[in-house]
Amino acid sequence: MSLKLTIENGIKDAMRAKDADRLRALRAIKSQILLEETSGSHVGELSTDTEMKILMKAAKQRKDSLEVYVAQNRPDLAEKEQAELSIIEEFLPKQLSEAELTEKIQAIIVQVGAMSPADMGKVMGVASKQLAGLADGKAISTKVGELLKK
Repeated sequence: MSLKLTIENGIKDAMRAKDADRLRALRAIKSQILLEETSGSHVGELSTDTEMKILMKAAKQRKDSLEVYVAQNRPDLAEKEQAELSIIEEFLPKQLSEAELTEKIQAIIVQVGAMSPADMGKVMGVASKQLAGLADGKAISTKVGELLKK
């Protein structure tokens, strides 16, 4: 079943359960999917890869907003963002742990033959594709930088 159908079914269930947080998060995801479908760059159904990119973008937006609200001492808004983030993460693949991320990036470094921080671009190109949806781009970049400096 496509992500769009799963989200639509989730919206119906959230309406029945009167779960406002879940309903708001699912409607936001559906809105982003519909915007992507009608943008003109896609014809018909979205690919799984595109759907994952939409979810990753939505999760990143919630994380960024959450950080801002916490920094500005707005627990009411931070709580809403955290609730939406939790719901969005249900649809994302399980994120890699720190140790798993290190292991995968070390394998990629060996694979591309990187030796110094100057090779970061080569490693990031491969790592971004292989680890898409499994780890945040910022976490990948940070870990690649750490490993290449050793």
